[in-house]
Amino acid sequence: MKLVAGNSNRPLAEAISAYLNVPLAKAQVKRFADMEVFVEIQENVRGEDVFIIQSTSFPTNDHLMELLIITDALRRASARRITAVIPYFGYARQDRKPAARTPISAKLVANLIAHAGVDRVLTLDLHAGQIQGFFDIPTDNLFAAPTLARDIKEHLEGGNRMVVSPDVGGVVRARALAKRIDAQLAIVDKRRERPGESEVMNIIGDVSGRSCILVDDIVDSGGTLVNAADALLANGAKEVYAYITHGVLSGGAVARIAGSRLKELVITDSIMPTEAVKVAHNIRVISIASLMGEAIGRTATESSVSSLFD
Repeated sequence: MKLVAGNSNRPLAEAISAYLNVPLAKAQVKRFADMEVFVEIQENVRGEDVFIIQSTSFPTNDHLMELLIITDALRRASARRITAVIPYFGYARQDRKPAARTPISAKLVANLIAHAGVDRVLTLDLHAGQIQGFFDIPTDNLFAAPTLARDIKEHLEGGNRMVVSPDVGGVVRARALAKRIDAQLAIVDKRRERPGESEVMNIIGDVSGRSCILVDDIVDSGGTLVNAADALLANGAKEVYAYITHGVLSGGAVARIAGSRLKELVITDSIMPTEAVKVAHNIRVISIASLMGEAIGRTATESSVSSLFD
C-alpha cells in the first residue's frame, strides 16, 4: 500500500499516515511559472495499491486538477489500483438542475475522476447521498457521525441535550446523530430568499432550557447557523453549539461566527483550517484522521468498511 498526498490538506494526510504507520510516498506536486500543475512520483509504485489523499476544497479547481494529474501519473507508472480519498468533495452542492439550462457539476466531476483512471473513491459526508450513484466506480461515503457523537458525549452534559436540524433537508442526518447520543430532535424551519442568505421562520420542537446542537454537513457563509442560533435562543434554548463536518467558511464566515451567539462551532479537518479558524475563540477543529485511516486500511485488506458505523 502507498499513500500519496496532494497539496489540499497535508496535515490530514500526515495524520492518516501516522495512524496507518505507512509513510507518505515521495512525490512532487508543484506549479510551473504559468501555474500549470506538474506531478512527479519519486518512488516505484508498479503493482501497488495506491491511495491519493486530496480534498477538492478551495481553491477547488486547482485541487481537482492536482487529483486528476496525480491519478494520471500513477496510472502511467503502472499502479495496480488507485483509490481517491476525498474527505471533502467539492461541487457536491451542484447535484441537480435547480433551474433551466444549469449544469449538474457533481456528475461532471465524478466523470472526470473516473475517466482519469481512479478505480475507487472514499469520501466523507457527501452533501447528497445520490452523488454515490454519479460514479461508475465503487464509492464509499463515510460518516463523521460517530466522531461527532464521541466529542459531544465528552464535552456536553447528557440529560439536557437536543439535536437540531438547521433545515428540513437535514432531518435524516440530525436524527441519526440524535439516536447515537440518545437526545431529542428539533427542526429549524427557514425560508431562503436568495442564494447565500436565509431567514429563520420558526422552531419545530420545544427547546426551552436545552443545550441545542445544530448539525449539518457543510458550513459556508455561516448565515444559516447564526440565524438558527438566534432563533433557538429566542425560543428559550440555554445555549447553542454547532457540529458540522466540512468547514468551508468562505468570505467573512469566520468573523460572522466569532461575533455570533454560538457557544461553539465544532468542525472536522476534512478541509485544512485557515489561521483565522485556528485563532477564533469559538471554533474548534477535531480530526477525522483515524476514521479515514481505518477506512483506508480496511479497503486495502478488502475488509468491511460499513461495519465502522454499526
